[in-house]
Amino acid sequence: MQSHRELIERFYAAFGRRDWQGMVACCHPRIHYSDESYDLRGERVGLLWQMHCTRETDLRIELIEVDADDLWGFARWERHTTNPDTGRPVHQRVDAEFAFRDGLIARHVDSFDFWTWSRQAFGPRGWLMGWSDTMRDQIRERARDGLSAFGRQT
Repeated sequence: MQSHRELIERFYAAFGRRDWQGMVACCHPRIHYSDESYDLRGERVGLLWQMHCTRETDLRIELIEVDADDLWGFARWERHTTNPDTGRPVHQRVDAEFAFRDGLIARHVDSFDFWTWSRQAFGPRGWLMGWSDTMRDQIRERARDGLSAFGRQT
């Protein structure tokens, strides 16, 4: 069996290639994924990876640091892309935590500075309102709606 460190490295290598199927292959069927915008389980996580990999045509992933043991893992990574909704460039620094089951990723939590991301993704509006719960809720709702619309198209 491969190490969990290698599993995380394989996951981000697939992400860097925009290979959503390779990402899904690293995940447990009952995976739970969350970040500032999403709280997803199972197949919906794979749909999210598919959406990111197909919509973000200039996506570039840098894996900075990885550590893992039998139960838990950590990765620090950076994402360079253009926000497909606004056309604005985004450089996102992310810390990821993982839990494993049956040699696969069972829990994945991405954490990042939401205000920094919103400033880049939405410009002046993100700078002015990115710290507010109102804007966070709007972005979460828009993200859920966007993923549902993407799912209906595929």
